[in-house]
Amino acid sequence: MWFHQIFGKIALDLNAFPILLIKENTSLSLGAVPEEVARPWMLKMKDYLQFMKVRLTLTVVISAAAGFMLASADVDMMRLVYLLLGGFLVTAASNGFNQVMEKDSDALMTRTSQRPLPQNRMQVKEGLWLAGTMGVAGTALLWIMISPLCGILGALALIMYTLAYTPMKKRSPFAVFIGAFPGAIPPLLGWVAATGRIDFGAWLLFGIQFIWQFPHFWAIAWVLDDDYKKAGFRLLPSLEGRGKKSSFQILVYTIGLIPITLLPYAFGMTGQISAVVVSLCGVMFFLQAFRLHMTGLHKAATQLMFGSFLYLPLVQIALILDKTGLP
Repeated sequence: MWFHQIFGKIALDLNAFPILLIKENTSLSLGAVPEEVARPWMLKMKDYLQFMKVRLTLTVVISAAAGFMLASADVDMMRLVYLLLGGFLVTAASNGFNQVMEKDSDALMTRTSQRPLPQNRMQVKEGLWLAGTMGVAGTALLWIMISPLCGILGALALIMYTLAYTPMKKRSPFAVFIGAFPGAIPPLLGWVAATGRIDFGAWLLFGIQFIWQFPHFWAIAWVLDDDYKKAGFRLLPSLEGRGKKSSFQILVYTIGLIPITLLPYAFGMTGQISAVVVSLCGVMFFLQAFRLHMTGLHKAATQLMFGSFLYLPLVQIALILDKTGLP
């Protein structure tokens, strides 16, 4: 009970802050300097960071680092730095291409209307040049400084996110399934950067992040459904939108996360402490999804959304701190 209270309290407290991950609309304050008198390069840098969705990009890179740490017996710091930098560039490129492709849609939604492309602070050609440069540089860095396999994985994530997931968002809720594949590549990429191969442990981490994305993105889609509808995005799993059919599917995936996150323990990768921690996190995540299913309240969806942000890093940290060896 106390764990549930703390977990729910954190989710409620976070609701009071401007969490830029949900908005996908990163903006950095220029402090007390009014924008009209700020230096042009400061404004341009602000637009570039917003274009890259820098905070969202950092969360993706952290997932890659988690895979690297879990797979490493002795951490190679230089290899980790190359992974972080290359992963950051590839992810930022994916986010950039996404904004170029969705420029008109972004202009229709409240949370994205102030991005540089809809506001014409950045031209499409500039956005394509910036995203393309980051994509090539990130892929090359992963390929040359770590391994060709890492470069291939980075390029695959970029291509799937840009050419498969992004166009599908207006066509079908199936977009979330498609997007879950590139979204689950970061921990797998981190594992490969550490070990040089895709083996059973890599697929375990891929599976955990793959399944987690469904309740995560559907909770976001529930909270932001009205805004998404303005642009014609269809991301909730049921055509009825916010309803029992959608919340039931969210519930099913939170249940499925519990046994999947215990597989590292079952195969000897981690110890009993992490098994207890990930089980508790899974139960709390499930209870939040159950509350949404029973009530359908916006508040319950918001709590689930913030709970999903906490869930993945808590699980990854527990696995890293309690690792026992490779399977």
